[in-house]
Amino acid sequence: MKMDRMRTLGRWPVRWLGLLAAAAVLLIAPFGSSTALAAGSTVGFGFDAPDISGFPAGSVALTGGGAFSLSSAAGSVHAGGGFSCTHDVGQGFLAGCLQGQGVRWDTAGLLSNTTFKCTGAATEAPKSATTVRDTVVLQADFYRAGDANDESFSAQMIVSSGDIAGDIQGFQNVWVQGVGCGTAIVHFGA
Repeated sequence: MKMDRMRTLGRWPVRWLGLLAAAAVLLIAPFGSSTALAAGSTVGFGFDAPDISGFPAGSVALTGGGAFSLSSAAGSVHAGGGFSCTHDVGQGFLAGCLQGQGVRWDTAGLLSNTTFKCTGAATEAPKSATTVRDTVVLQADFYRAGDANDESFSAQMIVSSGDIAGDIQGFQNVWVQGVGCGTAIVHFGA
């Protein structure tokens, strides 16, 4: 009887080891797949840009944030914030936005990349930006009071944690198409 009891007790550790091994596989498998998903993870961002300018006429202030997916399959974005023309915009996609106009902006889409200029000068070399972990390129809609849910303007914009225009003096990490570049307080995080 002692022998049977010992065998029975002796089998328990083997059974428990088998069960523990199976449980470990079940627990580790999701972590492995989450690592694969991390390559296409969602990135959150927030920013405050009090002065975006550089083109001949106009400047805007933007604030906001949201989240975008780095997954090539999804390529989604949900973002928005406050918008105001701080000086009359005389050219480009926001032409006609007068000082004091503007209420909000939201995204129409996530762009993989774009080319841009900060000043619009013919002598300024075009630059490029690509959506990555610390830079987002957006197609955005801008709204003025009185236009309700109908966008007043539509233009591309860039928000980055790094300098997007190294060939221009100063630090520029935000851009609005047809208006120019500016310096923003920016935070990106996964």
